Amino acid sequence: MGAKKVGPSFKDIAKRYHGKPDIVDILAGHVRNGNSGTWGAVPMPPNAHVSEEDAKRLVRWILDSR
Repeated sequence: MGAKKVGPSFKDIAKRYHGKPDIVDILAGHVRNGNSGTWGAVPMPPNAHVSEEDAKRLVRWILDSR
């Protein structure tokens, strides 16, 4: 959880987005649709099979890791 592998560590994500309004919805969209350029050149692939509810649950769990 605290070590960077390919993308940012969960702690780095939690620190960057702490207290930002609507961030759970935004990041859940990144989980489901993919994203690139936010944390470097390696893109995050889409995970469309993850439900919106599960994506939000995952994001909340990551944001609580700070």
